[in-house]
Amino acid sequence: MSKKTRASAEEADIDLTPMLDVTFIMLIFFIVTTSFAKEMGIDVNRPTASNTQMSEASKVVAILIKQNGEVQMEGRAIDLKAVRANVERARAEKPDASVIIAISKAAQTGVLVQVIDQVKEAGASNISVASTAD
Repeated sequence: MSKKTRASAEEADIDLTPMLDVTFIMLIFFIVTTSFAKEMGIDVNRPTASNTQMSEASKVVAILIKQNGEVQMEGRAIDLKAVRANVERARAEKPDASVIIAISKAAQTGVLVQVIDQVKEAGASNISVASTAD
């Protein structure tokens, strides 16, 4: 009777290999079918001050944003809401002019975004952003 007990004990063992195979196949399936969400954003590569040169060429409209948030155009301080009108006036004089926005490294980026929006509303399509040395 001891031989029967040994035989039944050997038959009672469960082979885990197929179960592990199924588990790994399911794991691979879920990894492959998972959709990865891309984060939406904007990449801004701000040049260093050594590479930035403000050009006084006739085809450039220059806007300066100081670290305290003050916006200057043509050497005079202007209100943030007046950027659009000033750019429209400058572009009327120079229709194919590009707009260069120079911003201090310490300035808030919210001001930069508002200035860019105003410049786009003025109809400018060629907009460049540069950083200034403080």
